[in-house]
Amino acid sequence: MATILDGKAVAASVRAEVASGVEDFRRLHGRVPGLHVILAGNDAASAVYVRNKEKAAAEVGFAGRVHRLPAEVTEDVLLGLVKELNLDPSVDGILVQLPVPKAVRAEKVLATIDPRKDVDGFHRMNVGGLWTGTESLVPCTPRGCLRLLDEAKVKLEGARAVVVGRSNIVGKPVAALLLERNATVTLAHSRTVDLAERCREADVLVAAVGRAKMIPGSWIKPGAAVIDVGMNRDEAGKLCGDVDFASASAVAGVITPVPGGVGPMTIAMLLDNTLRAARALVAARSAETLRPITGV
Repeated sequence: MATILDGKAVAASVRAEVASGVEDFRRLHGRVPGLHVILAGNDAASAVYVRNKEKAAAEVGFAGRVHRLPAEVTEDVLLGLVKELNLDPSVDGILVQLPVPKAVRAEKVLATIDPRKDVDGFHRMNVGGLWTGTESLVPCTPRGCLRLLDEAKVKLEGARAVVVGRSNIVGKPVAALLLERNATVTLAHSRTVDLAERCREADVLVAAVGRAKMIPGSWIKPGAAVIDVGMNRDEAGKLCGDVDFASASAVAGVITPVPGGVGPMTIAMLLDNTLRAARALVAARSAETLRPITGV
């Protein structure tokens, strides 16, 4: 029987680390990191996610606020707000909750965020930094997946890793992070030929395809580490992942449940990203101040 990776417990540890880091930041710099969230429109799920982020940010001691905009907001108004936050030195992290209203181009909004404040890690400069191995802000859910694997002491160097799902939010960045840790990575998806065989090769299997119970236990290599990013509803309306937990947990070495696995890690790593961004911005401003004036 697999060991269950308790995402709630690991997320609590991350939040405690961030809260301690926030207090250190306050002592050093006389203020706390600022996280600002933009919520445009009236999507019910987005409203819940934002409330959870707002609560978590307050609990670790961040400053900041949620900017709630109507569904009729124009792209120019939303971009104007982003630009204001880019210039505000008290703002260290900016998150625009997706989806945005149809009249607003999400890619334009993401491209407008200062990449140093892009705590979602979606700006193309951060994406490029991830794939080229340079310092960057990394999407929260993939970072959470890696933290769970590390907490379980899963050996990644030299491991055969299979990621099922190729989204820009989870699949691709998880693959990049695993490559960075010297795993041999296959990036698969729902149309991969012989997907079951590819999954059976995996020492580490990350399921992020968005199909309820798509991966049964018969696809799992005995003893494999299974990270289930999926959040679906089964035929009975019950929350479930992309992996059939009942059959997979009988085969895997370690596995995340749904709910209670990867989900809690996403907000925890958002908090960690914000603290990282705040520290980097302070360091950059200090370097700019100390830079000698030339060309005079």
